[in-house]
Amino acid sequence: MRVVVQRVTRAEVRVAGEVVGRIERGLLVLLGVAAGDLEEDARFVADKLAALRIFEDEAGKMNRSVADVGGGLLVVSQFTLLGDARKGNRPGFSDAAQPEAANGLYERVCALLREKGLPVAQGVFRAEMQVELVNDGPVTILLDSGKLF
Repeated sequence: MRVVVQRVTRAEVRVAGEVVGRIERGLLVLLGVAAGDLEEDARFVADKLAALRIFEDEAGKMNRSVADVGGGLLVVSQFTLLGDARKGNRPGFSDAAQPEAANGLYERVCALLREKGLPVAQGVFRAEMQVELVNDGPVTILLDSGKLF
């Protein structure tokens, strides 16, 4: 899985002009599922998102997790994170998982986060979405579960 994590003061996602997911302070998570990703990848990503210490403490150090600050997560599926543009100018997406497998693992990450007691808002899988956010810091972290297995 390839994940872009942004610390936000607010974020929302719309489908056909309607807000389908919204958070205040927390993490906007753009999640791309790769071909070959497994339950272990979903668990790694959920565990990392829940524990990632990118919120500041009283001393101004990034020492707090989203749970520590009472934040939420807005998780949006984004297969284009698996785009490969090394050759030519049009990205190829052969590294992305097929939709059925991708949706299952996307939903699994969201469920695992909820099992940890975290509030999770979601986009709509395979929909045309507009994502609006205010990046706080800015703080943006890239995660890739495939580099760890």
